[in-house]
Amino acid sequence: MTEKNNKHLKESNAAEMLLKEETGQIRNSRKFDRFLIPFIAISWAFFQLALPRFLILDSVKIRAIHLAFAAALVFVSIPMSKKERKLKLMHSTDYIPVLDIILALAAVLAVLYIVFDWENIASRAGRPITQDIIMGIITIILVLEASRRSIGLPLGIIAVVFSIYAFLGPYMPGFLAYRGVSLNKYLGQIILSTEGIYGIPLDVSANTVFLFVLLGALLEKTGAGYFFNDLAISLLGRFKGGPAKASVVSSGLTGLVSGSSIANVVTTGTFTIPLMKKVGYPAKTAAATEVAASTNGQLMPPIMGAAAFIMAEYLGIGYMDVIKAAAIPAFVSYFALFYITHLEASKLGMKGLPKEEIPNFWEVFKKGFHNLIPLAVLIYELMVMRHSPKLSAFNAIVILFAVMLLRKIFDLIQEKKSFGESIKEGVKYSVLTFGRGMISGSRNMLTVALATATAGIVVGVVNMGIGSMIVQIVEILSMGNIYLLLIITGVASLIIGMGLPTTATYIVMASITVPVILQLGGNMNLVIPAIAAHLFCFYFGILADDTPPVGLAAYTAAAIADSDPIQTGIQGFIYDLRTAVIPFMFVFNPQLVMHGVNNGLQGLFIFAMAVFGAFAFTNAVQGWFLTKNKWYEIPFFLLAALLFFNPFAVGDLLGFVGNQSYWLYPAGGVVYLIPYFLQRIRMPKITTA
Repeated sequence: MTEKNNKHLKESNAAEMLLKEETGQIRNSRKFDRFLIPFIAISWAFFQLALPRFLILDSVKIRAIHLAFAAALVFVSIPMSKKERKLKLMHSTDYIPVLDIILALAAVLAVLYIVFDWENIASRAGRPITQDIIMGIITIILVLEASRRSIGLPLGIIAVVFSIYAFLGPYMPGFLAYRGVSLNKYLGQIILSTEGIYGIPLDVSANTVFLFVLLGALLEKTGAGYFFNDLAISLLGRFKGGPAKASVVSSGLTGLVSGSSIANVVTTGTFTIPLMKKVGYPAKTAAATEVAASTNGQLMPPIMGAAAFIMAEYLGIGYMDVIKAAAIPAFVSYFALFYITHLEASKLGMKGLPKEEIPNFWEVFKKGFHNLIPLAVLIYELMVMRHSPKLSAFNAIVILFAVMLLRKIFDLIQEKKSFGESIKEGVKYSVLTFGRGMISGSRNMLTVALATATAGIVVGVVNMGIGSMIVQIVEILSMGNIYLLLIITGVASLIIGMGLPTTATYIVMASITVPVILQLGGNMNLVIPAIAAHLFCFYFGILADDTPPVGLAAYTAAAIADSDPIQTGIQGFIYDLRTAVIPFMFVFNPQLVMHGVNNGLQGLFIFAMAVFGAFAFTNAVQGWFLTKNKWYEIPFFLLAALLFFNPFAVGDLLGFVGNQSYWLYPAGGVVYLIPYFLQRIRMPKITTA
């Protein structure tokens, strides 16, 4: 009983961390609060669901209403501080104080000001009146406060620093000097136009991301996460290190519809981490495996932590083009992590789960196959019908509700209940489950909505002319060297990403460094596609989720595994080194993001070679292949990884032209076989010993 209670406590702690990571502490001690918070969340979800089919609104109105809902939900659900204060009218963690209700109303009115007076505001662009200035300042302050409550201080601090620089630019020394802006120009750009807070990132959050996050939340409420987990264990549980391999697969499947690595850890980790420990994985290793798998869930199309949609808007390309570019790196990363679990199991001499503890595949599939129907509809809508992402997500949500209702009615009929009673109970269950999913989806969107709105301040300031100055500063720091620039970008993304959501990290870093990457690449006669530069920033923003000392995903997994969070984060980051090397590879070999790839067979071949490259790099980092590596074998692994990932780099040195470098792929295979045979020779001696 004690073990069962401890397990429940760990899962509760992890769930609590998820709740705090997404929305802070939710107040629910009073009946009014228990009504108001769900009412706002459900109303927001209904508004978003109405957009693809029923509501036709101007894009500015959609963005403003979306942000108004988010700000209101933040103020009524997340306290000003985690600690209780004496002034209950101003602060409480148990119920909604009067001050927060006032702030919620003020935020709604301030954010919607641009809607109420849009025509007049647009007609006096660049010449704001006193009323515009007052409302603009109030809006910025309230958005920054809502951002602080939902995602912490770092992003707000970055926005404030950029804003201060915009005003103090003329007084800066040397190359930091900038002509500066007036208050009128600043407010006109940031709050009275669609270039700042109401810019492209918020538009993507409002028009696309919400419905995908809602779909993921609804699938989670219907048990899709448990289905993916059981399905993976039924397929892989009997193999060496099976639970860890199942963790990778189930986290990848959950990542298809989840934009949060923390949610992924809680959904799959509560099952896979105890199983990994049971077959012999140390607690730290089990937690780190789950962290690496869940963090990489944000690489998986179609959601990609909302970044796929923002990239499409920034680059002016189709959403499917982003998915096409992101597919090979994402799957290569997951294949490599799967291989890591195999190597770790080999080091520890593990076996799989006992047969009696592995669920039957067909029973699991039969019981939960309906969870795959909405995903199949989503893929069909996106790839075959070529509908917009938001319409595709809407149709998938409608199908999900229908499937959930029919499945429940069928189950009730199987329980020998009457047809009428089955319909009545099925409708009630489906409506309640759908309502809980809508509340969860709206809460999950708070970080995305406020992150995109606050990041819009940074983007707006950069677009006021500071962008060219930043390009010069970054170019000076990198000394005009593209390799050093990429290292600086990666490290900066890791540092900034410790305190920011992935989407916000991507927006900030893409605004600052992508233009420099493209410019320096051109100076060195390197063909670097813009999508590769954007994905580079995105990948390193994701890696911050398990980077010590913050690494929220690592803390969540450590709570389940009862391991040290810092050690878990370090181990998870070591596992993610294979993800860190992939962005460098696709920047210098654009074929990895399908740039210049003419057909599917060529794409599959490049994918297969990249998988071997990731395997070789993993062997070098993990110190293991068939057995423990010798120091002189590591250079062979690294050279093989380079040849598999980017044969063109070596081909240029040898004077090869164009696709002649493809002949170096077999050379990579030969190099990879050298340590294989060296270790095969040593293995009989090791076995005998």
